[in-house]
Amino acid sequence: MASELHLTPVLSDALVILGAAGIVIPVFARFRVTPIIGFILVGMAVGPFGLGRLVFDYPWLQYFTITDPQGLDPFAEFGIILLLFTIGLELSFNRLWAMRRLVFGLGAMELTISAALIAFALMMMGQYWSGALGLGLALALSSTALVLPISGTKSPVGKAALSMLLFEDIAIVPIIFLLGAMAPYAATEGMEGMWTTIWMGAVTIAVLMIGGRVVLPRLFAQAARTKSPELFLAASLLVVIIASLATAAVGLSPIVGALIAGLLIAETEYHTEVEGITAPFKGLALGIFLITVGMGVDLTVIIDNAGPIFLAVAGVLAAKALVTGMLLRMMGARRGTAVETGITMSAPSETTLIVLTAAASAQLIQPQTAQFWQIVTAIGLTITPILALIGRNVARRVDAAPPVAVEDDAQERAIIIGYGRVGQLVADMMDKHGKPFLAIDADPELVQRARRKKHPLLFADVRGPALDRLDLTHANAFIITMDEPVLAARIVKKLRATHPDVPIISRARDTSHAAELYRAGATDAVPETLESSLQLSEAVLVNVGVAMGPVIASIHEKRDEFRDRLMLEGELSKRPKLKTSPAEA
Repeated sequence: MASELHLTPVLSDALVILGAAGIVIPVFARFRVTPIIGFILVGMAVGPFGLGRLVFDYPWLQYFTITDPQGLDPFAEFGIILLLFTIGLELSFNRLWAMRRLVFGLGAMELTISAALIAFALMMMGQYWSGALGLGLALALSSTALVLPISGTKSPVGKAALSMLLFEDIAIVPIIFLLGAMAPYAATEGMEGMWTTIWMGAVTIAVLMIGGRVVLPRLFAQAARTKSPELFLAASLLVVIIASLATAAVGLSPIVGALIAGLLIAETEYHTEVEGITAPFKGLALGIFLITVGMGVDLTVIIDNAGPIFLAVAGVLAAKALVTGMLLRMMGARRGTAVETGITMSAPSETTLIVLTAAASAQLIQPQTAQFWQIVTAIGLTITPILALIGRNVARRVDAAPPVAVEDDAQERAIIIGYGRVGQLVADMMDKHGKPFLAIDADPELVQRARRKKHPLLFADVRGPALDRLDLTHANAFIITMDEPVLAARIVKKLRATHPDVPIISRARDTSHAAELYRAGATDAVPETLESSLQLSEAVLVNVGVAMGPVIASIHEKRDEFRDRLMLEGELSKRPKLKTSPAEA
């Protein structure tokens, strides 16, 4: 009995998935690489086209392969549902309404023009018009599951991507019905079915929105009173599943229901708790989906058809990036935002696989054609994180020319390394007192902000060799403001070696980091935790009746005391430790 249970395919597949999650996430996080690529590579390795080919010859490999790929599909779909649910939690109806111009304007144009361009190219290569249209609509879709976790939803790139992806998610149902209506045997029935789904879907969505506003606050209030995380989690998953089943029952995609559930909960005061408690499930289920994507990649087929597949991938990426970038520029987006969004969203989507299946079922394309484009889609999904990285680097270069005008390079000035929240405050104070300075940062958004404030800023990435190339001979002070302890210590050490007499003032995360900066050669290191404590003490003393003069004097005295102690710790740690004799020990 025990041995039979041990050999159960479900347990074997669960072992592979959990093992992949336990290995892939820490390893890729160690090298600051998204685990998305890792999950896809795991799917390629353990799937039927990887080690799965050898299971019959080497039965022990069943413990390291996925024995039932189709059995993972429900879990992968649930991962996408949870992803759309969490996206809804980050939004609100007010924010969604404010985005209506982007969703139904930019989103509609991006999908329509991209699909038309790809379809036209396929028709020129001999594909019949109905099949070309089906392929164009499928390949014009972009991956919600991959793009939004990479870009977020609050950055300019994330907002633009979100608007287009929301429209694509809404358009999935009419696209599938359109393909059904184009089938040789279902012209009339397909259109009737589409209209039925539209009106039933509208009623279902209205019921969910009205009922959710009434029921959800009471439901989560009851769950919160029990102070039971398990009950809170159960209530959250119950809402997601009911909403998804409701939209699926009338022919809409279940992800529409999940998105609505997230939007409804976002209007309550419990959305933060719900988002945190469902995050682990979303991550694991999304990992399962990515593994299923990898399992669909057959390296043998790719090698045998390397030329056509490469041209197909390159053509789709180029067409979508060009259309998306040009539309964003026409709507007033920055060049860097347009370029990064276009490149990031250029790969096909997981929903492309659904539309390809629908087109093949409607006999609009041949099964061999569907398989070819499924491989192209899987490759596109695999390289999406790489495309996002390329887009980010290209955007930085595009926005870097020219950054902000820097006048009189020969004058003495302070160099502010890092133009984030702290760096901008330092720059404002320097500007107020008429002290010349030059800020350095590699974030295009901050470049634009510096331009609006008319602050001199040089676009350069101090993580690389940029500091070695810059002319800093006229610097009268260095101010390091970034919240990256290792990088800050490294920069302090490098600057102290090249500029031994110039003051170096650095932001520190805490007192131990400040001591490390003093060891590296900082003139002053300001720990944030210490300063917040001193400010709190100052407020307490003033509010209990101590005069402001003595308070300020005592605060300065305490700050100097801590500074001297931290400098002493830094100096002592530099000294070599004396070896003691056995007798002294």
